[in-house]
Amino acid sequence: MLEPPQNSGLPPIPNKRYFAIGEVSELCDVKAHVLRYWEQEFPNLSPVKRRGNRRYYQRADILLIRQIRALCYEQGYTIGGARARLSGPAANPNPAARQRQLIEQTIRDLDELADYLKSDLS
Repeated sequence: MLEPPQNSGLPPIPNKRYFAIGEVSELCDVKAHVLRYWEQEFPNLSPVKRRGNRRYYQRADILLIRQIRALCYEQGYTIGGARARLSGPAANPNPAARQRQLIEQTIRDLDELADYLKSDLS
């Protein structure tokens, strides 16, 4: 199983269903042209394309991008190495690990919302 990404300095993922490429670029601290390139290199990364060939990423896509970012930028993997790491037997974390990651992100989002509501009421 892959170790959790080291993306602690990245902003929390907002509670939305779809994200434009510019939003994902900011959330993952990766330029838009790099995201487009990674789509070609990583078969698991395939955002929904709609009118005008616009890309719309979902939360799972963002988590994958953050994982790719951690492998390439923080752990020193090449694109080929990161692709192999993500497609190898250790790449498919059990559903419980994936679920735990989503739950932790949701808890952070809820904590942030609670803090905002508390400050708004004061």
